[in-house]
Amino acid sequence: MGTFEKGILGGFSGKVGTVIGSRWRGRNVLRSLPVTSNRPPTEAQLEQRLRFKAAIRFLNPIKSVVSVYFGESQGDKSPANLATSYYIKEVVEPDGTGGFEIDYAKVLISKGDLQSLANPTATAVAGEQITLAWDDNSGQGKAEATDTLLAIGCVEGLNQAVIFNDGVQRDATTDTLQFPAYMAGMEIQLYATFITADQKKAATSVYLGAVTLI
Repeated sequence: MGTFEKGILGGFSGKVGTVIGSRWRGRNVLRSLPVTSNRPPTEAQLEQRLRFKAAIRFLNPIKSVVSVYFGESQGDKSPANLATSYYIKEVVEPDGTGGFEIDYAKVLISKGDLQSLANPTATAVAGEQITLAWDDNSGQGKAEATDTLLAIGCVEGLNQAVIFNDGVQRDATTDTLQFPAYMAGMEIQLYATFITADQKKAATSVYLGAVTLI
C-alpha cells in the first residue's frame, strides 16, 4: 500500500490499471489489485477465518461502544481494531465440535484506567428487569462521583445487545435495567463499566454473569 498527497491527477478513487485508489483515514491511498490464489486454505487460515467470524458476530451489536471505549488508538489501530484483535486471540475458543464460541467471562466492552464497579451484583426482578448495585468508590484512583454507568446485556442467540447509558452516576450505587418484554425467560450476559462525565474515558468493564430475565 502506498500513499500520495499530490499527483498529476490529484486524489482519485477506483481502479486504474493494476492499482486501486481510495481515501483511508484522511489519506490518499494506492493499493495493488489482490492476487487470486487457487491454493486451498491451510488449517491455520481456516481457523483464523472462523475465529474472525465468531468475534465479529458477537461484536457487531456492541460496535458503537467498543469503537469508542476499547482503549486508546495505537498508531493505525482504532479501538474497534483493538477489540477485534483481542476477541480473536482471547475471547473466541474452540467449542469441541470443530467450531468456535465466545468465552463470556473474557468479554470486555471497554478498556481504560478508571476505577470500575466495586463489588457489583446483578439481580433479576419481575418485569424483565435487572437490578444492578455496586459500592461507591468515588475518590479512588481517577474515580469521580459523576462518572456514569454504561451497561450492556447480550443475548447471543438473538445476536442482539441492549445498551444502557442513561447517565446514572457512580455515587448512585444502583440502577434498574429494563429489557424488552420479548426477552422474558432469556439468559442475558451482563457487562458494565463507568465512563467519565465528558464520555471520553472509560474503566475496564466487568462481567456480572448470566442472568435469566423473569
